[in-house]
Amino acid sequence: MDKLTHFNEQGRAKMVDISDKNITIRTALAKSSIDVSPEIHEKIEQGKIGKGDVLAVAQVAGIMAAKNTSHWIPMCHPLSLNGVNIEFSWEKNDHDATLHISVEVKTEGKTGVEMEALTAASATALTVYDMCKALDKGMVIGPTFLVKKSGGKNGDFER
Repeated sequence: MDKLTHFNEQGRAKMVDISDKNITIRTALAKSSIDVSPEIHEKIEQGKIGKGDVLAVAQVAGIMAAKNTSHWIPMCHPLSLNGVNIEFSWEKNDHDATLHISVEVKTEGKTGVEMEALTAASATALTVYDMCKALDKGMVIGPTFLVKKSGGKNGDFER
């Protein structure tokens, strides 16, 4: 196992020094989901949720979360992002509907964007929950996971 780099010589947490790393194009794809009732699914699709266009607001929340990840996750470096794309798809059955959330984040930098993609996917799902919770607090979020990443010293990853 590689040495963990988030600890200093005293065993205390530190932000990793990336000064000597090369700038490369880095991408990450993360996914999450939220299970909602058929009623909520229908109201989202018909634009009848009282707080507004759920998917539009959730998409903006996800983009904002990606841009602000370093404010939420203590050891993340602040990054300049080249792009954030969030896509939605529905899976329906008799008992519920699942909103699948897919987030791709890109940058050109010295560190990866996995945390930005995961944070965006989480914030997107949480925003859907927030906008629909008055109808049903039993919605279930997740799983949230990294699908793939590219760029950087450690190379590519694909689930």
